[in-house]
Amino acid sequence: MVEDLTERKQAILGIVVREYIATARPVGSDTICQRYGLGVSAATIRNEFAELTEMGYLMQPHTSAGRVPTAKGYRYFVEKLMEESDLPLSEQLMIRHQFHQISLDLDQWMRLAAAVLARTAQSASLIAVPQARQARFRHVELISISELTGLMILVLQDSSVHQQMMVFSKPVAQEELSRVSNKLNQQFANFDAHQAQAVVQATTYTEQDALEAEVSKRIVELMQSHEAQGTREIYRDGLVHILRQPEFIEIERARQVLQVLEQDNTLQAILSEAQVSNGIQVIIGNESKWAELRDCSLVLSGYGLPGEANGVLGVLGPMRMPYGRAVSAVRYVASLLNDLLHRLYGE
Repeated sequence: MVEDLTERKQAILGIVVREYIATARPVGSDTICQRYGLGVSAATIRNEFAELTEMGYLMQPHTSAGRVPTAKGYRYFVEKLMEESDLPLSEQLMIRHQFHQISLDLDQWMRLAAAVLARTAQSASLIAVPQARQARFRHVELISISELTGLMILVLQDSSVHQQMMVFSKPVAQEELSRVSNKLNQQFANFDAHQAQAVVQATTYTEQDALEAEVSKRIVELMQSHEAQGTREIYRDGLVHILRQPEFIEIERARQVLQVLEQDNTLQAILSEAQVSNGIQVIIGNESKWAELRDCSLVLSGYGLPGEANGVLGVLGPMRMPYGRAVSAVRYVASLLNDLLHRLYGE
C-alpha cells in the first residue's frame, strides 16, 4: 500500500519519473526549477529530493548527481500519478486492419499480436496461447495418401491442429474417407473429450464400421492428450527493444534477461504465477521473485473466454518503462485476442 505524499512531493516525483523514462539520465533540481515552474527554488526542490530519497521513492546514483526513481517510486507513479489513456484512434485502426488482413488462424494471430505489441510498447512482448479448460471438437478430415495409408487431421475449437498417419488393413478410397469424416463432424460437433468418449463407448460398431470406430477412438485419444498437456506455447518478439536500452549495455544484465526470454520453463512459471484475472497487472523490479528480472518490469493482462480458454499476454522492459503506453498497448491487444476467441468459439 502506497503512502500519501504532499501535492508538491507528488509533482516532483512525477516529473523525475517522466524525465528519467524519457532521457535515462538522473534528474537535477535545476532542471525541474527551470523547466516546470513549480514556483519554488532549487534549494526547496533539493530538500524535497532528500525527503523522497529518505522515504525510498528516489535514489542518488552518486554524489552531486540528480535523482532517479526506485522501484517504490515507479510503483507510486503507476498507482497514483500515471494518466491512463487508450491508444490513439489512428493507431487502433491501423492495428485492427493488420489483423483483418490475416485468416482466422490462432498461430498467425499470435505471431502478429506479439509483433504488434512489441512495436507499440517498444518492449519485448510475451504471449501465452489460450489454454482450453476442455478440448472441444471442431473438425476432422481424412485424406488418402495411398490405398492403404491416410492422414487424419483433427482441429479443435482453440484452432490447435493434430495430425496422425493411419494404416488401413485393406484399400480405402477417398470417397469412403470423406463419408466417415462428414459423419463424425456431425456426430462430434462441439463435443468435449468426455462427451466424445461417451458416444464411442455407447456405439456398437459392426465389421463394416471398423474405419469409423478406429478414427473415433483416435479423436478421443488426441483430445484427452491435448487436455493433459500442462504447458502452453509462448510467442515472443521485440528482443531488440530490450537490447537498445542503456540499462542493458552491461553484458551480464543483458545475458540474464536473454536467458529468461529464451527459456520456456522460466516464462511458463512467471506467467502462471501472474495474478491477471482482474485486468492489467504491473510487476516492478524486485516485486518479482525472479532475481533475473530485478532490473525489469512486466505489464501483463489475461485474455480469453471464462470457462473456455484463457491466456496471458504482456510486455517486459526495463523499470524505466513508459508505463502508460505499455498499459494501453497491452489492454488493446488483449481486447483483439478476446475478439478472436469469441469468433473461434462461436460466441
